[in-house]
Amino acid sequence: MTALPRQIRALLFDVFGTVVDWRSSLLRECRTLGRRKKLAVDWAAFADAWRGGYSPAMARVRSGELPWMNIDQLHRMILDGLLPRFGIDSLTEDEIDHLNRIWHRLDPWPDARRGLALLKRRHVIATLSNGNVALLVNMAKHGRLPWDAVLSAELFHHYKPDPEAYLGAAAMLGFEPSEVMMVAAHKDDLRAAQACGLATAFVRRPREKGPGVKLDVAPEPSFDYNARNFVDLARRIPR
Repeated sequence: MTALPRQIRALLFDVFGTVVDWRSSLLRECRTLGRRKKLAVDWAAFADAWRGGYSPAMARVRSGELPWMNIDQLHRMILDGLLPRFGIDSLTEDEIDHLNRIWHRLDPWPDARRGLALLKRRHVIATLSNGNVALLVNMAKHGRLPWDAVLSAELFHHYKPDPEAYLGAAAMLGFEPSEVMMVAAHKDDLRAAQACGLATAFVRRPREKGPGVKLDVAPEPSFDYNARNFVDLARRIPR
């Protein structure tokens, strides 16, 4: 951990993978759908492919190949390509729409609610996710997540890791970038926040992509904090 000669007044949280367990949530709902509709699908491969399409889809928007889209729209575009690929052709439009909104119903990691409540005692806590505002609000209601504010890349029409997202979120909360800390389980997200002058906290989520995938969860000396989970982070930040 590096010394923090600054007062941190707000914490911004990446959401997918950092706050919520997207993969287990997808698998649970997809398997339930599969049983109900009698679909023989490798749902683990389906979930991984859906999430895997996320970054390439954002890159197409950044390049100008696609117009600006929020994450609900990108998720639906990816899903529309996955359904025939996995031989799923018996869903109604309402069922496809409900499936697409599975991302609104992701469950938090076991430590998330308690850790956020502890961190909220001394700091403003807000999302900073590429997920759109409606998605994040619904997810907060579903998971009982105690945000002070729901901020999204949608507000800035720039996905992370574009600087406009980090700087825009700090400005929207009324703080200087140096007064804000980005909390994430993804090191590229934190490095982009660092480049914008934000403090950083890395939280390990070694099972984000499933038990068979080894992730880089080693502490990084360049980050201000490295924590096992949100409760551990709350204990590490000085009172």
